[in-house]
Amino acid sequence: MSDEVSVKTSSFDICCECKTSCCQDAKPPLTKNRKKVIVAYLRRQGVSIKQPFTDATYTYPTVDGSGFCVFYSKSTKECLIHAVKPETCRAGPITFDINCATGKLEFFLKKSEICTFAPKLFQDRGKFKKHFEVAKREIIRLIRSLDASALLAVLKVEEPQTFKIGEAALPKNVASHLRVETCANEK
Repeated sequence: MSDEVSVKTSSFDICCECKTSCCQDAKPPLTKNRKKVIVAYLRRQGVSIKQPFTDATYTYPTVDGSGFCVFYSKSTKECLIHAVKPETCRAGPITFDINCATGKLEFFLKKSEICTFAPKLFQDRGKFKKHFEVAKREIIRLIRSLDASALLAVLKVEEPQTFKIGEAALPKNVASHLRVETCANEK
């Protein structure tokens, strides 16, 4: 699927129905490729953002003084880069962790305290199943593309207001790249 799909996906539907602000106090990880896609998209849209990215232990969209993502429009309450937004934004309200003991990729759903739409999504089994497939694909794409140090930094971000909804085998290239033993020591 192209990063600039104009057709609606279940992720798009979820974000359009959501009236909360997951765009505050979140720093979604960005791969080098996702940064290029975002910059090209902004250029085509004629949008200029002085410092769109922050490079710290991993790269993420810059946040303002209130903790809002630089791509979040407070006036429209919409994402300026929705068509090419980061993988974890596409996956939301599903998030992930890597279980270092089992070497499994684990998936979690945010609780209603964090995302008021999550319980509605979870109750609609058809919509949830469709979105879970999108989320898994996006998360796997992300973890395959992040370098080990960035992935380890992302894994350190606590997300306590979630519950486990599934797991999958960690892709072999990620397991060898990450060296699960390193993961266990770093977390």
